[in-house]
Amino acid sequence: MDYRPEGCFFSTESNQRMISSYEGLAEAMEKGIILEAKAVLCTSTHDLIVELPCAKGIIPREEGAIGVKEGNTRDIALISRVNKAVCFKVKELALGDNDELIAKLSRKDAQLQCTEEYISKLSAGDIIDAKVTHLEQFGSFVDIGCGIPSLIPIDVMSVSRISHPSDRFKTGQMIKAVVKGNDNGRIYLSHKELLGTWEENACQFRAGETVPGIVRSIENYGIFVELAPNLAGLAEPKEGVHAGQSVSVYIKAIISDKMKIKLIIVDVCSESSEPMPLHYFTDNDRISIWQYSTEGSDKDIRTVFE
Repeated sequence: MDYRPEGCFFSTESNQRMISSYEGLAEAMEKGIILEAKAVLCTSTHDLIVELPCAKGIIPREEGAIGVKEGNTRDIALISRVNKAVCFKVKELALGDNDELIAKLSRKDAQLQCTEEYISKLSAGDIIDAKVTHLEQFGSFVDIGCGIPSLIPIDVMSVSRISHPSDRFKTGQMIKAVVKGNDNGRIYLSHKELLGTWEENACQFRAGETVPGIVRSIENYGIFVELAPNLAGLAEPKEGVHAGQSVSVYIKAIISDKMKIKLIIVDVCSESSEPMPLHYFTDNDRISIWQYSTEGSDKDIRTVFE
């Protein structure tokens, strides 16, 4: 089975077919198939009510996520799923009052299966799909499969430094991530290694061009402007400029052996900026080493995945 973040299978033909009839739910229960549907209510006892076309779906609180029963996962993990797709396995089908079909479901069992068959087998260098679930000052929490969370720290989101994860990601965004380590199922992630080397990014620009950028920091000696998530240049000082502004910059020079780009700020285009589009420089599902620095540079910036 292909284990992906919650919501990825919701609209698929096979998922919609199975959640729409008793026969489909029964087949999923018999074969242990993981399904998805929208959570429409979290009760006062923190049971999740799931919208099924043919039945009333109930995920009891203790079946809502790994660790809820033991107290290792807070109930906010359940409350925050309302109005979003959740994955589950069908545990029981029964008739309730007025012959209403009641489907007892377990999100925890889906997560346990995902952990055993997918998460536990991840190793350093694996490139995986992830979905941004929420942003904190220190990093971005992501769903790496069946609602199982992991964290991308802010300092490994890109080479270009940002003040908050919202400068790079949006909640609900599908991204790629690379596994830095797997400590008994606790997955450590990075992101910057997928956004290209200095040379790969710099090759997209030419001296003499005027291009858009985002002001990232103001220093006494100049202004750092992001041209791409893994590439920034230094602009000459300019009055009235502050971090976060969208600007246009003239490229004076690109110096590969020193990994420097000299810029002049032409104009301030807006007071705030949207996150720059992400461009991943690999289509592979694994990476062993990432050498960011150029061959002639006196800097050695790399990540080795072991």
